[in-house]
Amino acid sequence: MCLSVQAAFAQYGTRTNPRNLPTRDTARRQEKQMTDDQLLDSLRRKEENKKDSVVFSSKFIRVTNERLLNDSTQLFKIDTGITNFEIYSPLIDPRSPRIHLGNIGLSQRPLLFEPSRTIGFDLGLHALDIYALKPQDINYYNTRVPFTRLTLYNAFGGSAIQLFNILHTQNIKPNWNFGFNLNFNGSKGFYNYNNVLGQNVSDLNASIFTWYESKSKRYNLLANLLFNNLKAPETGSILNDSVFTSTNVNNAFSKDRAAVRLPYSYENWNDKGLYIKQFYYLGRIDSLNKGKDNSKILPTQRVSHTLHVSNSRYLYKQSGVDTYNVFPDYYYSNNRSRDSTVLTHIQNEFSYSFYLRSKSVKFVKNELKLDLGLVHDFYSYNQYVSDTTLNEYGVKYIHQDKVQHNTFQDITLKAKLGYRFSDRIALDADFRQIAQGRDFGNYLYDAKLTLAGGNKTGKIILEAYSQNSSPPLVYNNWISNHYIFHNDFSNQKTTSASFNYINDALQIDLKAEYFLISNYLYFTAPNGGSDVRPAQLNSSINLLKISLGKNFSYRSLHFDNYVVYQKTDYQNTLRTPEVYAYSNLYINKVLLNVLHASFGLNGRYNTEYVAPSYAPGLGQFYNGANVTFSSYPIFGVYFKATLQRTNLFLAYDYINQRAWSKGYYTVNRYPQQDAILKFGVSWTFYN
Repeated sequence: MCLSVQAAFAQYGTRTNPRNLPTRDTARRQEKQMTDDQLLDSLRRKEENKKDSVVFSSKFIRVTNERLLNDSTQLFKIDTGITNFEIYSPLIDPRSPRIHLGNIGLSQRPLLFEPSRTIGFDLGLHALDIYALKPQDINYYNTRVPFTRLTLYNAFGGSAIQLFNILHTQNIKPNWNFGFNLNFNGSKGFYNYNNVLGQNVSDLNASIFTWYESKSKRYNLLANLLFNNLKAPETGSILNDSVFTSTNVNNAFSKDRAAVRLPYSYENWNDKGLYIKQFYYLGRIDSLNKGKDNSKILPTQRVSHTLHVSNSRYLYKQSGVDTYNVFPDYYYSNNRSRDSTVLTHIQNEFSYSFYLRSKSVKFVKNELKLDLGLVHDFYSYNQYVSDTTLNEYGVKYIHQDKVQHNTFQDITLKAKLGYRFSDRIALDADFRQIAQGRDFGNYLYDAKLTLAGGNKTGKIILEAYSQNSSPPLVYNNWISNHYIFHNDFSNQKTTSASFNYINDALQIDLKAEYFLISNYLYFTAPNGGSDVRPAQLNSSINLLKISLGKNFSYRSLHFDNYVVYQKTDYQNTLRTPEVYAYSNLYINKVLLNVLHASFGLNGRYNTEYVAPSYAPGLGQFYNGANVTFSSYPIFGVYFKATLQRTNLFLAYDYINQRAWSKGYYTVNRYPQQDAILKFGVSWTFYN
């Protein structure tokens, strides 16, 4: 048996000669013996000369989102460049500027008029919205290698700005991706009190997401779990209202010890949600640009279902007596507030899509698309306040008292119609109507016509919409320790028409918008005091908004500009500046043949306007004292570069501080940031 086995294995050869090829007998060959150093050098030479068959790069990573998957399955390369890398915060978005309480993470609202195009139930709390992660913000990936990105933004010499982001994703299978995202914000701002709360923000956003696509390309599953925990101090502003105007040199003022009106007060928003969207392609499936980077999978019929379950908690906490009369009154406790609103929302959406197109998808002509949908929303909300009660022994104790509760449903009918006469003319219409429930009668009707020419001609987009939306809960029915409202306001109605001309060759973007707003809702305080209350304007507001974006370039020199002019006949009610402008002058260079860099100077400016005030505990900006602040341009310089898998930037914001003024305000009593040197780094890993 041993002899037989040896003979059988002889047919397969050895590991060094797997094919059993003829070899020379080297048993008698005299080999030169190598020393240990020579052997080590030989191994090192082999290791250095060894080459990988695959060099990992960004081309192995593809990204998409829910909006891009609405009509077809399409993927794009990830962006590894440094365009807008220095725009690290939504507060400094050049085309959507914000006013805020002095630092990233604090309450904010748009500087310009930006209407909300939503219908149905709304709590009315949006001061921290831009810091929260929403299901529609999630990107989905298809990766051949694990992909990780680490991003850090910080300020030199302190912790005024502290932002950190972690993104990791990888494919479990070729058609199934999984990933997670973590965002941290621990910015302390520029004015601190006792170094405990002050303006110390503590934000955490976390998400787990997955995308599964069947091998047949017919079934897709998008799912994510979200968690937002936003903590923002509400200090009632610092006591020193002349921090930028005082000329008394003996009046020493230390910003890191600045006393505030509410030293132990903050709001905490907590949100948890599950989002699942499934869609299935029926009938014929077409492919466009197959095998290319911009390939698409085009269905002819599609059914989909979306489930969104969320639980949100909005807490305002204040301890201590209101010494400086920030609040107009108290209803439950004079030295303690624990106002809490809890909202549970369950949404189910069913939709069917039909696409009628020719079999030759290369030529877009007479293509029809029809979407029909039914949305069911279930809402349940509770409001609690902290109250003091005597127990059976006559001793006072503090407890949370439920002051209101409501449960209701809304059913919304949705329809979308799209018709492409050719690849240059397209008509789209969107209809949403709440047919049953608490917000019966709400609607949003939208129509858009696109006329596209050649690359040098550009395209024109004509759009009009009409909206009818219910008043948010905070306007009609609100109960807290310092504010109680019971109103019966009418629905707010908005009608708009716009003209948009875009020419990529000329680098121009011109848009003119007209708004007619009826039953406008806002917050105000009589005689500029602290007695904040909601109000509704009985007259109609007319507003004209014209925006122009124009970029110039000459070789490596670039000059990007964006200007907005808006005019309304109710400037004292709708408090926004008439003119806003942003410019960015920069030069692109390649340093040392490896470092792709940009050196730039940017600036922003808006004309003077009556600044709004802010109501702590309510989370609303309101028309308070008629205070108009002087307005000056705000300039900053920056350097940014990319080296292989690393992006970095170095910036000095508000470089012109003390050139014209010591500082500036955008909200009454809340000073804005000082000049600051900051940096940002982003590391990308593909394996």
